[in-house]
Amino acid sequence: MITMAHSAIDTNENYPSKQRIRIAVSLFYFSMGLCFASWASRIPDIKTALMLSDAALGTILFALPVGQFLMMPFSGKLVTHYGSQKVILFAVPAYAICLTNLGLATQGWHLGVGLFLFGIFGNMCNIAINTQGIAAEKLYERPIMSAFHGGWSVAGFTGALVGLAMINLKLTPYLHFWIVIGIVFIVVSLNYRMLVQGKTGPAMASSKKRFFSKPDSTLLQLGVIGFCSMASEGAMFDWSGVYFKDVVKAPSSLVILGYTSFMIMMASGRFVADGLAARFGRKHLLQVSGVLISSGLFLSVFFPYLISSTIAFMMVGLGVSSIVPSVYSAAGKHATIAPGIALATVSSVSFLGFLMGPPLIGYISAAAGLRYSFAVIGVFGICITLLVSKIKAMH
Repeated sequence: MITMAHSAIDTNENYPSKQRIRIAVSLFYFSMGLCFASWASRIPDIKTALMLSDAALGTILFALPVGQFLMMPFSGKLVTHYGSQKVILFAVPAYAICLTNLGLATQGWHLGVGLFLFGIFGNMCNIAINTQGIAAEKLYERPIMSAFHGGWSVAGFTGALVGLAMINLKLTPYLHFWIVIGIVFIVVSLNYRMLVQGKTGPAMASSKKRFFSKPDSTLLQLGVIGFCSMASEGAMFDWSGVYFKDVVKAPSSLVILGYTSFMIMMASGRFVADGLAARFGRKHLLQVSGVLISSGLFLSVFFPYLISSTIAFMMVGLGVSSIVPSVYSAAGKHATIAPGIALATVSSVSFLGFLMGPPLIGYISAAAGLRYSFAVIGVFGICITLLVSKIKAMH
């Protein structure tokens, strides 16, 4: 898939080592996660400053995924045409600059426009950096993709802690975001030359034909697996606190326990998933992951108590940890479609799960109760196990 990269290593003594490439790619994953977590940590402050109601904020926040979703097909084409290294050099600084602009918003529509642009460049970063992750994994000839996504998860914790420190120091979001942009620009300047160089994957002509004609069945299957996983992730992100408060009846000081346990296990799982995939195979790993997701959600439904639900959410976090990285890795190894195009296709289907999962829970909860809605999401774990068993692209 990356013959150009291999030839460069063979003929150019100045080409960075595999380890240095891996460090560089990991730092770009971290930078992308740090930008997003920094924004998330200051949402309450920006909401207060703009005097937004919950409903108004919810509407404005939707601008971010809209920007991401609309940019998906274009990101794949850009990465395929120009190469992921060049797109990263443009998209990551632009993503950080868009972050600082969010701190300048004085009206709701300013924030909406800023989030739309934040979503556009965020998707460009996502496709380009994951394409680099696939290329680096190819150089290593063993699974390392989950560890890259673990870097994004670590950045989430780091960004939250930095945000808390900035709040306690009474720094405005704008100044806070400029500190973040300084870190990101340092990462870019020191590491972009260390990325895998050149365009990767099959000829662009065949990729273009496939992308704009009939969708590839393997990529669609991978996308549906990603859909089920991201719907489960979205449920945890948006509803775990509500579940612990309303169903588990946890004390107010422990309401965040479910979300925290989920996040810790998701991040930890990503750092051990590559070793497990290398030993047992990605297919077996993802089959077990689907069982963990469904078992965890069903456990929280049938035994909605503090200890059992905490263990259940840990199981879900461990279950989802390796699925999206593995799906992206499998998509990037497609025999006839360039990684950027393949990733955009799979991401488009997968991301629908992130958009549709949380509202689905809300609708079912309103009709039948929150426990029933979590049971429905639990079925997605079973679907993952069944789909992975049938797909041939997963090794």
